[in-house]
Amino acid sequence: MTEARITVNGNETPLSPAAPHTTALDFLRERGLTGTKEGCAEGECGACSVMVARPGVHKPTDWVAVNACLVPAAALDGQEIITSEGLATAGEPGTMPSLHPVQEEMAVRGGSQCGYCTPGFVCSMAAEYYRPGRCDHTPDAKPSLDPDPDPKLSPDSDPEPSPAHDPEHGPNGFDLHSLSGNLCRCTGYRPIRDAAFAVGAPAEGDPLAHRRDEAPPVPVATEYTRDGSTFLRKDTLNETLQLLRERPDAVVVAGSTDWGVEVNIRSRRASCVVAVDRLPELRELRVESGHIDIGAGLTLTEIERRLGGDVPAVPLLADLFPQFASRLIRNGATLGGNLGTGSPIGDSPPVLLALDASLVLADADGERVVPLAEYFTGYRQSVRRPDELIRAVRVPLPLSPVTAFHKIAKRRFDDISSVAVAFALDIEDGIVRKARIGLGGVAATPIRSLATEAALEGRPWSAETVDAAARVLRGEGTPMSDHRASALYRSAMLGQSLLKLHAQTTEAVSS
Repeated sequence: MTEARITVNGNETPLSPAAPHTTALDFLRERGLTGTKEGCAEGECGACSVMVARPGVHKPTDWVAVNACLVPAAALDGQEIITSEGLATAGEPGTMPSLHPVQEEMAVRGGSQCGYCTPGFVCSMAAEYYRPGRCDHTPDAKPSLDPDPDPKLSPDSDPEPSPAHDPEHGPNGFDLHSLSGNLCRCTGYRPIRDAAFAVGAPAEGDPLAHRRDEAPPVPVATEYTRDGSTFLRKDTLNETLQLLRERPDAVVVAGSTDWGVEVNIRSRRASCVVAVDRLPELRELRVESGHIDIGAGLTLTEIERRLGGDVPAVPLLADLFPQFASRLIRNGATLGGNLGTGSPIGDSPPVLLALDASLVLADADGERVVPLAEYFTGYRQSVRRPDELIRAVRVPLPLSPVTAFHKIAKRRFDDISSVAVAFALDIEDGIVRKARIGLGGVAATPIRSLATEAALEGRPWSAETVDAAARVLRGEGTPMSDHRASALYRSAMLGQSLLKLHAQTTEAVSS
């Protein structure tokens, strides 16, 4: 073991004397990098956003934006961080640094007022700025400050049409979903959007763009102990499983998007934290005979961007990802973590239940496969033992052709579900041959809607069948009333979701 160190804005910085539970946010601020702010301390506002060098999907390295308020600084041992201060380019002695293109556009387009949220926005925007493929087929012409310029009046306008885009995707390829985890309360989002849609391609000599073509930081084994607490990262899965057998009290973290909230909001402390997010055995995505294995340590962003390549696309997961928290959270969160917490309102369990998924559980002696429908045993409880890890999520093939994920929440994005419903149906010759429905937010655990499945299977996919099944679906689970929704509302939304699915599929067939 070597001394724990993090490369911050190009400079190696020792982790000591930080405590093992110290977040990357506090670690940076204690070293004078106060551009990284704390707004919510639970990964919702993005004021703490920083960029981290991670293994790339389409290049050797990707710059990934994460919530520094959630990630333990110890989890970044051997890794590279760029903060808002590190984006600007140093000038000659005695001169001001040159602004990064993202910073410049935010400034000239009025994207900042009080400035508190601005560094977080800038880091999230910079990560999208460097996303490989963003600028493919994008015109070189820089957008005018006029929000709606007339191309006929511009002698320098590009004669080629801009690529197709919509309100959430700019003509420069910029995906506004990359900012879904960043909140602003005084500027308003239009000038921030204008800045995002104005940035061009990275310049030829941009060092952060060049860094993407080099190998990512190698995961390092970490054993960091201070004040009676220890943060551990082993090299292999076998070593980790042996450690968990010896330390059943250990807290296992991947992206720390759940545990980080416990540390910040509830002041939870653990005598031993074990990181599993960089274990190679948990980061595989492959097709086996009759199923897809999705590594439990892959982030949701990595899964989203890798499915559809060598591994078949999973449309139901594609529906889930944009609605799962925010891009900042998806850059750290894993399926293993979302299932491991056992939360009844996690968004992935209903989808995976509808996909008939199983979990591959590993311990020091071997592995076992457990159907997800048999995994949850009670509120935040499961059949997984303390010395076991979820190695992979197994999705059987072939996939059902009719799928949908409906998330009912108070906000469109970056919110917790009041109700989540996932459907996967096989409909042949107008008859429902197979139905799988996963529910979240209506019981102490995520559940399969078995009675409704039975009410659909073997019957015609007709308004009469669906109306009857919707009445059954409204009675599934044991919904409760809380500050997000009443029990009556939750039940009503269950039935409404099935009616909506039928309407959508009928429209698709008729059109």
